[in-house]
Amino acid sequence: MLQAHSFLWSYLWVAPNLFLLTVAFLLWKRDLWRQIPAFLAFAIFGALGEIALFVADVASFVSAPNYWRIAWFVVLVEGPLKFLVIGEVFSRVFTQYTSISRLSRIVVSGFGVVLVLLAGLIAGFAHGDSTERLISGSHLLDQSVFVIETGLILFLFLFAAYFHLSWDRLSFGILMGFGISSCVHLATWAMIANASPSEHTRTLFAFLNMGTYHVCVLIWLYYVVIPQKVIGKSVVPLPENNLAVWNRELERLLQQ
Repeated sequence: MLQAHSFLWSYLWVAPNLFLLTVAFLLWKRDLWRQIPAFLAFAIFGALGEIALFVADVASFVSAPNYWRIAWFVVLVEGPLKFLVIGEVFSRVFTQYTSISRLSRIVVSGFGVVLVLLAGLIAGFAHGDSTERLISGSHLLDQSVFVIETGLILFLFLFAAYFHLSWDRLSFGILMGFGISSCVHLATWAMIANASPSEHTRTLFAFLNMGTYHVCVLIWLYYVVIPQKVIGKSVVPLPENNLAVWNRELERLLQQ
């Protein structure tokens, strides 16, 4: 069963993306997409892109170079969408600090998109013949996205914990799913790069990555299906901290 192109392999490739389309539908139906619109775009394109890759993988008329060209296109669009989502989550976490919220969204989203495009440019000039360049470049680009993604998510969790910032339910679930997926992918790639495993072991790592992504999609589905409890806001003003000072000074700077 734990073989490439087995029934389980096909299930773990297709099923998470069908669930992700369900997440997109529920986001739209329940009007939750207005909170993080980039996540709706990611859910739709990410699911359709992976399904297109699966079809290209099993279709005999799609050559190996064309398959990897499709993989390139998927990563080049999916990567920036991830950073747009993370930028929107940054903005929502800092929502009580309006100037920091606006700036964090612009900086994080722009920073991520630029780095993805830069990684794509570097990967495109990787040495080797046409097919090898497509494969190694796709892997390099994918790993670059996960490295940047993991760093941003870790920073946000630590920053929010240090300043005791509150999370809304949907933002926390989205970021937790991204974080788990990126950490597992980076861990398996690190072991593959340093341990030189056999082909069967590589296949097992692929199953681990696919299974992890399945779990992450189910996490997103859970946070979309289960509504957030409405809690009354405290009327007691929050004490001023460094963030409040930074926000005030940033707002003053922007008004000049």
